[in-house]
Amino acid sequence: MIANITVITDNLDYLLWGRMAQGEPGGVLLTLMMALGAGVLALPGGIALACLAWRYSGMVRRVLFAWAELIRGIPLIFVIFWLWYLLPMMMGIDLPGAVTVTLALAWFTSASVMHSTLAGLQALPGGQYEAAQTQGFSPWQALRLILLPQVLRNVLPSLVGIFIGLLKDTSLAFIVNVPELTTVAGQVNSRVQIYPAAIFIFVGVVYYLLCSGLGVLARRWQRQALQP
Repeated sequence: MIANITVITDNLDYLLWGRMAQGEPGGVLLTLMMALGAGVLALPGGIALACLAWRYSGMVRRVLFAWAELIRGIPLIFVIFWLWYLLPMMMGIDLPGAVTVTLALAWFTSASVMHSTLAGLQALPGGQYEAAQTQGFSPWQALRLILLPQVLRNVLPSLVGIFIGLLKDTSLAFIVNVPELTTVAGQVNSRVQIYPAAIFIFVGVVYYLLCSGLGVLARRWQRQALQP
């Protein structure tokens, strides 16, 4: 046990910060940066798509549903590979691996956010929208000022689950050798070549603390939002 703790302690900086010595973030820091970046893109993007699907029930909704089902029906690892190879061809530049993975995570997650938000909009009583119209609100004003604040409180548990999944999905960045936490743990294990259980148990505990911390913050925010 003491030897296991020594292995973790000796490599703790590398697991937490990865390649900081070369000026590049890695480890837990890069994992959080990718999750935060993808969340910042996916949350407003998915909400905007849900609003479009709610407002326009014809061809626009069918196209958005087809897009969301296509993305959700494909393994995320394929989406990462597609963007890894297609973006340089389309843009003519080589994007950093962390940026490519962040965009893939945002694209994938926005489809789930869209479905969750749209379900929340459809679950609200229809009389609220009609009452807003009688008060002179435009459809987009009613959506932004009356409906969405209620929806986001109602679907918060679902969104928390989505973003906990997003945080864990950053581990798939190892397939393109992005030095996030899982990749760095594999590098440490290859370098040390002893006590792999100690290294990966430590990584699992870190993921658990990050995900449970996100859940605690969301529950605290929800309690504050529900206070009169």
